[in-house]
Amino acid sequence: MLFPISDDNSDRRVTPYVNWAIIIANILVFVFLQGLGENTSFTYAFSTVPAEILTNTDIITKSKIVRDLASGQSFEIPGLQMTPIPVYFTMLTSMFMHGSIAHIAGNMLYLYIFGDNLENRLGHIRYLVFYLFCGVIASLSHVWFTGFIGADPLVPSMGASGAISGILGGYLLLYPTRRVNALVGWFIIAIPSWVALGMWIILQVVSGFGAISGESDGVAYAAHIGGFAAGFLLIKLFDKGEPVPSIQHKQWISRKPRR
Repeated sequence: MLFPISDDNSDRRVTPYVNWAIIIANILVFVFLQGLGENTSFTYAFSTVPAEILTNTDIITKSKIVRDLASGQSFEIPGLQMTPIPVYFTMLTSMFMHGSIAHIAGNMLYLYIFGDNLENRLGHIRYLVFYLFCGVIASLSHVWFTGFIGADPLVPSMGASGAISGILGGYLLLYPTRRVNALVGWFIIAIPSWVALGMWIILQVVSGFGAISGESDGVAYAAHIGGFAAGFLLIKLFDKGEPVPSIQHKQWISRKPRR
């Protein structure tokens, strides 16, 4: 299992305020509004529900008790709650919500590693628009895929994964050879980003085909694939080129020892 933990930021000249703000916003929503995942009323009101997006209708359902045939245990599935905003806006609100601590931790780590490089390249405003735009396309991809395979359209989805997938797609196109430090077992190795991110998207595609065959694990792989494709194809529309080095940065470079 290959797990990225850092990348080369030696050429970063722009402080990634927007990326940090997005990470903080996700954490605050998960802790204070979702109650670390325990506040299901909030979660099931502001998540993206495919049936609501397809019909532009706020759907409210009752909770139900489901019995797991494998374990014999019964558990309650919360019902969909009233959404106090237009349902289309849930494609934005769901980007800042997560289902568990592991879910948000993994997403924020990827955003922290790869997002600052794109903000350095795009600038603050362009980066924010790019992030949100990729997230919306990712949600629409999940909605379409749900209808395509005939999955339950009342199952809500949430998470920053789709938007972050867009960041990964843009990163891959702009920085295909940039060094990424990845954890493999107990070892840390340096690999080019096209290897790390290429393996990641292949895994999403393979898992997506598994969902088509009925082997779903509850992950919205279509959102990952759609977001990644959007980022890869659209990044050049947002790209303004490498930022001009500041005087301080030039002085710092000139003082570096040469080999």
